[in-house]
Amino acid sequence: MTVMAIVLAAGQGSRFRAETGQDKLLAQCIGLDGVTRPMIEQVLMNLPARVVDRWVVTSPGRVEVIRLAEAYGCQVLLLQSAGMGDSIAAAVAASASAESWLVVLGDMPFIQPASIERVIGAVSAERISVPVQLGQYGHPVAFGRAFGPHLMALTGDRGAKLLFDQAVLREVQVEDPGVLWDVDVPARLQYR
Repeated sequence: MTVMAIVLAAGQGSRFRAETGQDKLLAQCIGLDGVTRPMIEQVLMNLPARVVDRWVVTSPGRVEVIRLAEAYGCQVLLLQSAGMGDSIAAAVAASASAESWLVVLGDMPFIQPASIERVIGAVSAERISVPVQLGQYGHPVAFGRAFGPHLMALTGDRGAKLLFDQAVLREVQVEDPGVLWDVDVPARLQYR
């Protein structure tokens, strides 16, 4: 089953910006390969090569985020709303013919590509797959084709986790703290 990645990069990152005055997606961080790059670039690099259909949902005016997305072969969807639900709905609507969707957060640069592969491998048309680390649900999450209408109906800042109760959920056990490690504040750029 082919999967289309949706990288959510429209949020304002207000807590991060309040501390640094900087767009968190462009903050420099040391990736899993030991190389320092902007956070959004680390996220894009971690996507496995088999994920050829890629969308980045971001807000207008984020010129550098758009440039990096295009450099990594992503289509860019510009959206005024920073709401996670709005971003997912717009990207799924724009790619309605996809077999499945992999929802990736733009502020999670430390997820191992192997974990992403395992999540993709567990999705099916009628199933949602989610990584589990130490008993906690993480990211990215893959949604089968049957969930397209539900994903397109999302609004505001509510993500797709509410669909978990309505689905056959495939929990993918991983040994990867990166699936839980989001960067909301500058201190989180130091991955331990």
